Amino acid sequence: MPEFISNLVSAYLGWVKASPLLSAMIQFAILGTLGEIISKWVIQRSFRYPFTAFQTLWKMLVWALLGLAIKYAFKGFTGYVEYLEAHGMLPTLGKAGKAFAISAFMNLQFGLFLVLAHRLLDNIGAGKMNWKGLDKSILSLLWFWIPAHTVTFLQAEDLRIGLAALWSLVLGLILGLFNRR
Repeated sequence: MPEFISNLVSAYLGWVKASPLLSAMIQFAILGTLGEIISKWVIQRSFRYPFTAFQTLWKMLVWALLGLAIKYAFKGFTGYVEYLEAHGMLPTLGKAGKAFAISAFMNLQFGLFLVLAHRLLDNIGAGKMNWKGLDKSILSLLWFWIPAHTVTFLQAEDLRIGLAALWSLVLGLILGLFNRR
């Protein structure tokens, strides 16, 4: 690996270890918002910036709060599955099985709350209640988030939040393609 890349990775990992909550908030604020922007660009088939300055700041704040909640959920559901496994309430899973179990438990229990909270906060920022397409968001827990977070939980702990934030951008692109006009 080139020295520049190695130094960049070391700096990133140092930042994540030194500031786990702040780094989660910043990564989600940037990548989650960028995912929404890309989704709008794909839907509108235009690179015109889709949000006002207020909307952009609101979306970044919402994503930062979601990133914080996701950071706690990652720790909590990892501990939950480890506890269940250690106490014979789950079979010995192996690395891939454990990653899948954490992802499934987290998305099926916490994911629904997160989808609803995200939509409510988006509605508040937009100044109107819009629940259209909520079923698609909930279904994304099954077809996108469980597999994506299974991959996420196969990674080293310090890489998980960054990858999860990147998945938010990927989902924005996918949803934009699904909702093209």
